[in-house]
Amino acid sequence: MSVSDPQIYQDLLYLYGPKIAPLAYERLENLLAEFQQKNPGLARLTTADRVSQRDSVLITYGDMVQEEGEAPLRTLADFLASHLANNISTVHVLPFYPYSSDDGFSVIDYQAVDPSLGEWEDVKQIGRYFRLMFDAVINHISAESAWFQGFLRNDPRYRDYFIVVEPETDLSLVFRPRTLPLLTKVEQASGQAEKTDRLVWTTFGADQIDLNFASPALLLDILETLLFYVGQGAEFIRLDAIAYLWKEIGTNCLHLPQTHRLIQLMRRLLDRVVPGVALITETNVPHEDNVSYFGDGLNEAQMVYNFSLPPLILHAFYSGNVMVLSRWAETLTLPSEEATFFNFLASHDGIGLTPLKGILSESAIQALARRVEMLGGRVSSKSNADGSTSPYELNINYLDALGDPQNDGEEYALIARRFLASQAIMLALRGVPGIYFHSLFGSRGWPAGVQVSGQARTINREKLQRSVLEEELDDTTSLRNQIFHSYRHLLTLRQATLAFHPKADQQVLFVHEAVFSLLRSLPAANSHLICLHNVSNQTHNVSINLTSLPIAGAARFLDLVGDSAYQAASGLLSLTILPYQVLWLQCL
Repeated sequence: MSVSDPQIYQDLLYLYGPKIAPLAYERLENLLAEFQQKNPGLARLTTADRVSQRDSVLITYGDMVQEEGEAPLRTLADFLASHLANNISTVHVLPFYPYSSDDGFSVIDYQAVDPSLGEWEDVKQIGRYFRLMFDAVINHISAESAWFQGFLRNDPRYRDYFIVVEPETDLSLVFRPRTLPLLTKVEQASGQAEKTDRLVWTTFGADQIDLNFASPALLLDILETLLFYVGQGAEFIRLDAIAYLWKEIGTNCLHLPQTHRLIQLMRRLLDRVVPGVALITETNVPHEDNVSYFGDGLNEAQMVYNFSLPPLILHAFYSGNVMVLSRWAETLTLPSEEATFFNFLASHDGIGLTPLKGILSESAIQALARRVEMLGGRVSSKSNADGSTSPYELNINYLDALGDPQNDGEEYALIARRFLASQAIMLALRGVPGIYFHSLFGSRGWPAGVQVSGQARTINREKLQRSVLEEELDDTTSLRNQIFHSYRHLLTLRQATLAFHPKADQQVLFVHEAVFSLLRSLPAANSHLICLHNVSNQTHNVSINLTSLPIAGAARFLDLVGDSAYQAASGLLSLTILPYQVLWLQCL
């Protein structure tokens, strides 16, 4: 057999051995040839300037904005084009495929658009104004999918697409992100009228059946799906719950070498035919494990979700102290210029607590959970190996999470200023910011939705009527108005400032315990920016010694956010920073 791509062949050899790898490789080459024949124009996508300071990602459901009589995806496309075409570069449409549960993450058909949302042309309409990010929900699939229904019929094609476990198997080492049972009993046909009970692997619940990547046929179907997404316009592909992908009895089934090798195979495949497409890994795990999905910086994900950031910023605002956040931020090194962080604070899910392991003490984590409960949020738990449970996720709207449980009558101006300070930290950090729809548009939590669905995560998933939303955005007295227009201003400033480029240098400055401070620099463009963010409700005097910084000779600074000018004297920049104030000081 002739092997034109030895690296991909070696991946298949590692995963499936010498008997199966040659056939799998031949089928994969045919798949790639067919894709390139159907999509000749996509070869133009390259890695050059994949992302810059102009890039930010809006995270949204396909039906987040609705208008009577119109497909939600069409409404979303028009709404976003009207309000954000000059501020957001990319739209991440959360799973818009037909699904059976979990608000889209139990996919019935990977390659179809849910008819209740619209059709592929509506997705492409969004792509006319923005770059597109799709979800690859490939750890599991819906129990209603054709694949699993074929398995239940004992169809030979799907017989090994799922993981069947014998009843007495010891699975005590398996990491559990839920308190639900790991295995689900199903009935599989075993004859014309007979059925046999089977236990199948379900990491996230009975309707989300884990896929068996030990099957090369399953892998090829998944790779074909990834290529299909690229053909439909995806430039970024989010690998959902990817850390659980490969299962091996006798291990914790988390971050296994085979999982990393599968991601490397996906990366090599895409680099070969569409090198401009980026993989983003979603791994809600401790920071050290999370960043392992960069690989060597060239062979795995181009971006990883920065999961420790959301709870650490909450901790900073709760305590009025940035020292833990700052010391952690000092560790945010990157293995190559091809890799960067996907920074986010809020999402369709809750705020993960597992990423705090090794950063915050257990008592500090418990304090976060208690405060969120005081603010009306929920705390979801996970099962531990010893049978106990522990906090896993905070379910609360991020704006609400920053509130004061002792004062439920705060003025909108204070709420907005505090919230925007948290968002400005995310925007200032090296990487690409991911902004959840409800954060950008100043939404509060939706506890009524939780009562209806019975799911804690629903608190941050409210769907909005376009006319009502736009009326509130136009109302200068509304919280939405104050947050949205100020947030959009920060995005405009970020786009125009080269020091915010993902490849620009980042240095954490320790200037005050309540002020998170960074120096962002792109020396080649002579762009330098000191970013100061007061996380407290107190005014502070801050002095920055410039003599030890790369900007030692700088004397004049302009605050991009407030247009105020500052003057350094004898290498010392002294200033006063107001409660929750943001200063982005550009060196002149």
